[in-house]
Amino acid sequence: MPISLKVLAPNQNVFEGEAEEVILPSTTGQLGVLPGHISLVTAIDIGVLRLRSNSKWSSIALTGGFAEIESDEVTVLVNSAEIGSQINSQTAEEALNKAKTELSKFSDTEKSPDRIKALKDVSIAQARIQASKN
Repeated sequence: MPISLKVLAPNQNVFEGEAEEVILPSTTGQLGVLPGHISLVTAIDIGVLRLRSNSKWSSIALTGGFAEIESDEVTVLVNSAEIGSQINSQTAEEALNKAKTELSKFSDTEKSPDRIKALKDVSIAQARIQASKN
């Protein structure tokens, strides 16, 4: 029996379909979901959701949110998301380089909001690159 998967962002329904397996980037590590998984709500980190459908893997870059698993249904509510196959890897690489340049302006021990934003931008760019290659 397949898993029903929905990935929703505030401005769009990013993905809706069935999957044989889902791997979520939770805040405590990668979380694998197979049919019959126990009910669960978990926080989603910046990272890549991977799904296997028809024995083929696909990726979706996520920027944080929550996921609910209930009766072979996985609903992922995130701040934003992009289907990996729709991400331009060159643009993502450029964004990563820009984010790393911005981050290099701060010391490793600095805790300013600008440094935290730069760290987040690096993480998002890395997730987009990873999703674009799968």
